[in-house]
Amino acid sequence: MAVTNDKAAIEARGVSKLFGSGEHQVTALDNVSVSIRENEFFTLLGPSGCGKTTLLRLIAGFDFPNSGEILLHGSDIAPLPPYKRPVNTVFQSYALFPHMTVAENIGFGLEMLGKPKSEVEARVSAMLKLVHMESMRERRTSQISGGQQQRVALARALAPQPKVLLLDEPLSALDYKLRKEMQIELKRLQGETGITFIFVTHDQEEALAMSDRIAVMSGGRILQIGAPWEIYDRPAERFVADFIGETNFLIGDVKSVEGETATVALSSGAEIRSTFPAGTKPEGRVTVVIRPEHAQTVEPGAGLLSGTVANVVYLGTDTHIHATLDDGAHFVVRQQNAKSGRCSQEAGDRIGIAVSAGVAQILKD
Repeated sequence: MAVTNDKAAIEARGVSKLFGSGEHQVTALDNVSVSIRENEFFTLLGPSGCGKTTLLRLIAGFDFPNSGEILLHGSDIAPLPPYKRPVNTVFQSYALFPHMTVAENIGFGLEMLGKPKSEVEARVSAMLKLVHMESMRERRTSQISGGQQQRVALARALAPQPKVLLLDEPLSALDYKLRKEMQIELKRLQGETGITFIFVTHDQEEALAMSDRIAVMSGGRILQIGAPWEIYDRPAERFVADFIGETNFLIGDVKSVEGETATVALSSGAEIRSTFPAGTKPEGRVTVVIRPEHAQTVEPGAGLLSGTVANVVYLGTDTHIHATLDDGAHFVVRQQNAKSGRCSQEAGDRIGIAVSAGVAQILKD
């Protein structure tokens, strides 16, 4: 993981962006504020239409906000056109020149900036080494694979040594195995260059695998910012809990609050200790979330919950046991297949469900 500090590379302060007018007006960003640190791999995560690419385009200078400020190292860059910003972008479409060699593509931007030939050659060589493509130097980009084209696009964007690199779903066109490999490569490149990466994706697994911090977006707003484990294990809102991974939702009533945990009485009568989002004090009826891997099946009558197996789904590395609880709620237990063999539970079996300590989380909404 890259070493980060609290000094902001990019800040958005109260940024709003509207498209259209009158009854056709759409709010793409609604008073968004976020501080992205130097040397950080920061991800904007959310479904299509949530505003993540719009925010990226405002940082790049391809669009301008209707209100608010965008700062780079404390200086307002909102009025500056893209070519005056020390920011580069890698898009879904790599936009390489097919008639040029790998080296010529990487050096093109430097030549347009009027850099001396010796400097261009030195930077191109350094970038080829960085992306492990020295042997492809004289190959045309039309003659290399999609993954290799992706590396060339990254090298070209990194060559001018931008202060911030923006990446708009650059892995979406790659097949699954190559995408996984490039996730590791991107994280390595970010760590070696020390450049702030701002990555846009709708892929939750991708965000969890690469990011120092993640901002989850929906409806033009940022709902939660945190480290991957915080976003996954401590979701603040229902959308965040539901969007990232699989989640069990239980309804209960708060009985007491002590420090950073609350005791919640579930509809079954069982009580569970739950954490809750900072800055809130839960009371009354609440929703508690529990991830499937934080629960285990036990003998009927034992454990926090009881129910009946509805379905068993074998997924190779693990098995998902879908159960209907006695109060009618749906609950999934994910158990790792640590040894070979068929799952002992079958549809119709009565089971108990135990929940690990310290894993339950109360939502704001």
